[in-house]
Amino acid sequence: MLIPVIILGGLGLIFGAFLTYFSIKFKTEENPIVARLHELMPNANCGACGYAGCSIFAEMLAEGKVEPQKCAMLEEDSLHEICSILGIERKKREKQVARVMCWGGVNAKKKFDYKTLRTCSAVNALFGTDLECSYGCLGMGDCAKVCPVDAITMGENGLPIIDEEKCIACGKCVTECPKKIIKLAPADKKVYVACSSHDRGPVVIKACKTGCIACTKCVKVCPRAAITMENNLAVIDYSKCDNCGACIEECPRKIILRTDVELPEPVSVSS
Repeated sequence: MLIPVIILGGLGLIFGAFLTYFSIKFKTEENPIVARLHELMPNANCGACGYAGCSIFAEMLAEGKVEPQKCAMLEEDSLHEICSILGIERKKREKQVARVMCWGGVNAKKKFDYKTLRTCSAVNALFGTDLECSYGCLGMGDCAKVCPVDAITMGENGLPIIDEEKCIACGKCVTECPKKIIKLAPADKKVYVACSSHDRGPVVIKACKTGCIACTKCVKVCPRAAITMENNLAVIDYSKCDNCGACIEECPRKIILRTDVELPEPVSVSS
């Protein structure tokens, strides 16, 4: 009985010695640049950059495989220092924010009331939508659940409310939304079209109190030709828009909004 114990013990010591030797011999020295870059990361590990965490993002930075601007949560001072460490030019970051391109919510008529699985992705997978409008917000807050900075809450009108001061334009809500009605837009451009429907006017009128009917009035009134009609939907070219608000006054459906004024009260419609 003693001999097997001695043999097993001896083998354990031999294997342990080998493992110790090889771990020392082939030890990978930590890159001090990666370590410093990691210190400057927000360490939120939100995944918005497309990588599993800030440590991997720091490694990609050191290898020149990604630009520091890719990290939406990176503070300006940290961005400046990272660019200095890497010896690259600091590019100007245009602040963007997420916008909900839908003003349906309680304004949109429902085909049926589904209460079993309370997620947008579930309703989209099973039925496409529970609304008469096939483009409208499903209103179950999948976007709010994935926001890494708690910038999204669900409002009384059944639509997401985005706090632009908190929003870091990471794009996670954009990716999560199954109806693709959340878009990123320049933060300094306050005017936006709160609709995503490409249906013709008569169809929109039956489905939603506030959908775009492609009347083209906003197109005609815009002094900078910043609005075009694309597939029955008004689209703003932000490189031309100057926030004048003429389109807001002209829109008969009141679905062109601006973020720096109080939004109109929701108008409930019968299902």
